[in-house]
Amino acid sequence: MRKSKFVLPLCTFLAGCFMVSYAFFPGKSFAEEIPFVQVCERDSRYLELSNGDPYIPIGLNMLQAYAEGGAEKQFAKMEEWIQKLSDQGGNYIRVWLSSPYWDIEHEKSGVYDEEKAKRIDALIQTARKYNVRIKMTLEHFRYFESDRNQWAAKPIHHVSQGGPAQSIADFFDGEKSRTQFKRKLAWFKNRYSNEPMIYGWELWNEVDCIRDGDYMTWTKIMLDELHCLFPKNLCMQSLGSFDNENKRERYRRMSLMDRNDIAQVHRYLDLGAKMTICHGPVDVLTADAIHELQSYHPKRPIILAESGAVEPSHSGPFKLYKNDKHGVILHDVLFAPFFTGSAGTGQIWHWDHYVAANDLWWQFGRFAETVKGINPADENFQSLTLNHPRLRIYVLKGNKTTLIWLRDKQNTWKTELEQNHPPETITDVKIDLNSIAPSGTITIDAYDPWENTWSKISIKEAAIDLPAFKRSLVLRLRVK
Repeated sequence: MRKSKFVLPLCTFLAGCFMVSYAFFPGKSFAEEIPFVQVCERDSRYLELSNGDPYIPIGLNMLQAYAEGGAEKQFAKMEEWIQKLSDQGGNYIRVWLSSPYWDIEHEKSGVYDEEKAKRIDALIQTARKYNVRIKMTLEHFRYFESDRNQWAAKPIHHVSQGGPAQSIADFFDGEKSRTQFKRKLAWFKNRYSNEPMIYGWELWNEVDCIRDGDYMTWTKIMLDELHCLFPKNLCMQSLGSFDNENKRERYRRMSLMDRNDIAQVHRYLDLGAKMTICHGPVDVLTADAIHELQSYHPKRPIILAESGAVEPSHSGPFKLYKNDKHGVILHDVLFAPFFTGSAGTGQIWHWDHYVAANDLWWQFGRFAETVKGINPADENFQSLTLNHPRLRIYVLKGNKTTLIWLRDKQNTWKTELEQNHPPETITDVKIDLNSIAPSGTITIDAYDPWENTWSKISIKEAAIDLPAFKRSLVLRLRVK
């Protein structure tokens, strides 16, 4: 995601915010009692905890907090958001360690700020408090100097400022820069090598957005290094928004790259995108992104790691966010990927401009309610879609449980947010389950994620009458 300019000053973190990490205590650590996130051993399309419990990541990007009043207020805001997410069953956030608030390497290339590291220590303790795992994104810059998009510039790595690289290409291809980056990874290893609250390490945000350099070879080298240093954590890489045909081969290579534990994809509602699918319904464009990566057969978990809506060509947050008080866009980002076979929810980008601003944390709770008690490894889910004149029907057909998400075709971001047409109440609709109903006696429950209510449904000759609903509905079929 292209980010608006970071505007907050770098401040000295107040000592009162720092909670000493378990890593600094001798003897048995708290971490030994907390399982790690790993690829599921029984079904490599999904994740689990190292104790065998299922782990369906439910969360969002939350790079850092922006708040007036200095570092203490910023951290308090971050904790407030994490708590709100956790209260709704959320269990995952993504943080850019290279954003100003956390960046340990901000004054001189290869020199690491201990005070900034204490902020990361405190974040991990907060994550443990609320049982939320963190994806640590290590870098995001795209060039050394720039008159625009200063958030993407990092001049300290240029030789003119004492850095190791003559150019961006030299940073990725030069042995001196590679060696220094490995030293940075080792520095993080010395501090966080046995930390289970770390969901995983991501090398770079949208690495293909750099101006030059062999980022694919660099990624292979650094993934090997990450796995060596963090054998208990997931390791991964990300590419820019999948919004034009040129991205297809990049995504195929990255999805199949050895030691890239998760096949990640970024895609947004973007009216400036060259792919017209990025202009349409959010459930369709996000589901298509998952289908695309599935077509490569990566045999690993697939995650929509960034999504949401932007002004044309990522020129800013979507102006219609202010109208989305019900979280229609967020709902589709959360639900559509999972019901298409993703390992977890899609992960929205605009945590501050959209989720927090509209107080949409409850949407995470509605997804958590949908998957409560579900273990994907037990089900061997097969994703498919059913044809219907009014609904898009997404199906996860399992061994004992089949989950169905019904989405009103006539309700989209355009009708509700731009044209101000309220969602219609869908009544007197039947669907035929002949092709997906498991054999044996089954029970059917309907969950309305907008009202947070469950109801029983009777079945007759594989056909069911749906209860009245707006926008979307979830069905859960279980073999007795």
